[in-house]
Amino acid sequence: MSFLHFAKCAAFLLAASMASSLQAQDVALTSRDGSVSVSGNFLGFDGEFYRVDTEYGVLTLDGSGVNCDGPGCPDLNSFYPIIRFSGDGAVSASLLPALVSAFAARYGYNTEVSMTPTEYRVVLTDSVAGQPEAQIDFVHTSTEEGFADLVSENTDIVVSSREANTFEKELARIAGIGDLSDPVRARVMGLDAIVPIVSPSNPLSTISLENLEKLLTGTFQNWSEVGGQDAPVSLFLNEAIVESGSPLLELLPALTVESLATGATILPTAQAAVEAAEGDPYGFAFGRLSTVGKVKILGLTGECGFRTDVVSADVKTEDYPLTQPLFLYTPARRLPQIARDFLDYVLSPAAQIVVARSPFVDQSIEELTFRDHGRRFANAIRHAGEEIALDDLQAIVDGLYGARRLSLGFRFKGGTALLDAQSRSNVQLLARLVEAGVYDGKQLVFAGFSDGQGPAAANERLSERRAAAVRNSVLAALGEAADPELFQTVVRGFGEAMPLACDDVAWGRSLNRRVEIWVKDGFTDTLSRESSAP
Repeated sequence: MSFLHFAKCAAFLLAASMASSLQAQDVALTSRDGSVSVSGNFLGFDGEFYRVDTEYGVLTLDGSGVNCDGPGCPDLNSFYPIIRFSGDGAVSASLLPALVSAFAARYGYNTEVSMTPTEYRVVLTDSVAGQPEAQIDFVHTSTEEGFADLVSENTDIVVSSREANTFEKELARIAGIGDLSDPVRARVMGLDAIVPIVSPSNPLSTISLENLEKLLTGTFQNWSEVGGQDAPVSLFLNEAIVESGSPLLELLPALTVESLATGATILPTAQAAVEAAEGDPYGFAFGRLSTVGKVKILGLTGECGFRTDVVSADVKTEDYPLTQPLFLYTPARRLPQIARDFLDYVLSPAAQIVVARSPFVDQSIEELTFRDHGRRFANAIRHAGEEIALDDLQAIVDGLYGARRLSLGFRFKGGTALLDAQSRSNVQLLARLVEAGVYDGKQLVFAGFSDGQGPAAANERLSERRAAAVRNSVLAALGEAADPELFQTVVRGFGEAMPLACDDVAWGRSLNRRVEIWVKDGFTDTLSRESSAP
């Protein structure tokens, strides 16, 4: 463990131990008849319920049944909730303010905005009376600091560009915040991606994963070693790029803070690294798709010849390996009603239109035609192994011809059968659309694929089981309003017959283990109606 990481961990633990004292103000809550009274440190009031840290633990009490006495008690005549977001600066400075503005317009609030370099504040007021209804503060920190603020009761919602890591989940559990691995605690509001970037004058257009790792570790220090011009590489990296939970570390598991090239310049933010590379003709950095500006984005290639470029559809399906879901993490406690309304809104189709108009990638579902996948089918034919026969390739064409692929990807955590965070969010997205009748009269084909490790027959069976598991998760997420007689689901397992990436590296195998959703018009009479049941 590096000294920097140790220091951050120590600060995190200190924050957790101080959680009950940072906002400590004594209050006493007494029942209306005076028969019951509790006292302790006031933690919050959402307009309906008090939260107090007492000798019995943290209690949540209905404000309508108690009288509050003490310096921490709110003025009920002028009360309005203050909702605090802390975390990823790029998201909290641009996307979230746009979403709050759209939310306010939709629900009839006026807005009063004030800004500082580190905070964006919006006061929502009643459009008729002009009285404040809520104050929303977006604090521009970082994902790591956002989780520290949550543990220390200094924020209500974390803005995160990655999943909570094991350490953060444990601290949250100790602090009574709840289980951050619970899907209910994390909402995916949009998507971003980490992209390798160079100066526009650099002649390269792609870089292999092997060469990428050698640049980052300093094994290669000249562009000519990766097919470029004879010039030294200037490496600019930001601190978060090798932080625990970063997609880059999952892509290149051998990469660590200690193995980074000694000549690399470490900068505090991704934007600073991008700007440094943009101003250096020999610069190399990782940026975020949402903030790359005028630099050149390199495509990623594998040793076996596959290539992937960053386009919105591939980010949505996770076919691009460095996709970054953007999360809102909430504690396992009651939030004010207006905060709950906003959290519901960010997942709505109306909110996704706002995301689509921003530099980030929205989660609205696209339908990709069979023709759009020409390169994928060409790769399937080109890289078919000895166990893949013409019949296997024809089975894919027969099963999917005339269908449209949805831009919803389903992938699994490494070494497990558990869906990753973006996939869990996609389950809910698809379930809501099915329940709304979007796919009435249509057939949803859950198509499973595997990597090429092991016998082809076993992989085909495994891919079918995974496809069935995703289908069952979607059906289980449907509300009572859904009528299973109005749509049809079909499960198919195609095994290793259509890889997206090289099987000789871990990240390629991870991309190949997936479930896709394809839509066909009409029902298939020859299929049993039992295929619509979980």
